[in-house]
Amino acid sequence: MNRKVYIIAGEASGDLHAANLVKALRREHPQVEWRGWGGDRMAAAGVQVEKHIRELAFMGFAEVLLNLRTILGNIAACKSDIAAWRPDALVLVDYPGFNLRIATYARSLGIPVLYYISPQVWAWKAGRVKRIRRDVTEMCVILPFERPWYAERGMDVTFVGHPLLDAVAEETAHAPADLPQADGGPLIALLPGSRRQEVERMLPVMLEATKGMAGHRRMVAAAPALDDAVYAPFLKGYDAVLVRDRTYALLRQAQAALVTSGTATLETALFGVPQVVCYGGSAVNVWLARRLVKVPFISLVNLIMGREVVREMIQQDLTPKALGAELDRLLHDGPYRTAMQADLALLREKLGGPGASARTAARLWKILEQRP
Repeated sequence: MNRKVYIIAGEASGDLHAANLVKALRREHPQVEWRGWGGDRMAAAGVQVEKHIRELAFMGFAEVLLNLRTILGNIAACKSDIAAWRPDALVLVDYPGFNLRIATYARSLGIPVLYYISPQVWAWKAGRVKRIRRDVTEMCVILPFERPWYAERGMDVTFVGHPLLDAVAEETAHAPADLPQADGGPLIALLPGSRRQEVERMLPVMLEATKGMAGHRRMVAAAPALDDAVYAPFLKGYDAVLVRDRTYALLRQAQAALVTSGTATLETALFGVPQVVCYGGSAVNVWLARRLVKVPFISLVNLIMGREVVREMIQQDLTPKALGAELDRLLHDGPYRTAMQADLALLREKLGGPGASARTAARLWKILEQRP
């Protein structure tokens, strides 16, 4: 059965999970053709990538407004490509501001839509549920509290587990365990984000906060879509090493981590690494977020656990001195460190076992089988 699937991811984490979904379906149904928007991982998995994620990632309210013309142009180009290729199904991976518009368009063409990794409607813009119910054929959610949240609003969704469990298992199985640059010493991992704007805001604070950590090697995880030149100006004057394509190896060896809020906080948690979650945005973005976002925490770790497990340092609280003090506590306060690691082990249990990619692939194949 020859089928065509169009798939869209707009960020590095979406590229990773989309690629693993593609690989899971291709193991059972290698004849399926894939085309879409995404990154290097999707391309390596066999997707014909028409637009790269490096051209898609705009961070925050202000950044979106400044680039609105480009974003609208991208939406129009994507619609045109879908109409020309006429896939049997459309898979949307997170990236809601863009993908929900594409879902509406796909419905108008009669193309079924599988949405993998729900928009965070439980945090803000809950009214989007009506649009999701109308335009999305199948919603596959990855956080345990999302299924009852949707059920309370009259929508049946499928909890498939968290794909990071698959990603961690797969990448650690195929990557060398050691990290030669570490020189065998204790490590502090710095994960400043996947977007250029995040790196420019967060990396200087993180580096300054680690200056007093004698005896610890500082290593910065590079984002796949960002060149080394983005990091170079900030690394000058610091004894820090940039690590590319080895983030999981870094986390396997790290004693503690400073992590920009996002998927990386959960990745770090799955390795059991004590961490501080950091966030700093423009004054406009933070002002708007505090009025629109309806959740008590910014990190996925704390949201899933329903309480503060890892410290969150946001905006004016995020100073090199305060961040350095919390990092010192993570490294040297034994009971504090042990309690956090126990909570991180419990978090992993809450997310269920591996297999999210395979379960989502099975739901997608069911949709494809029903196509004429």
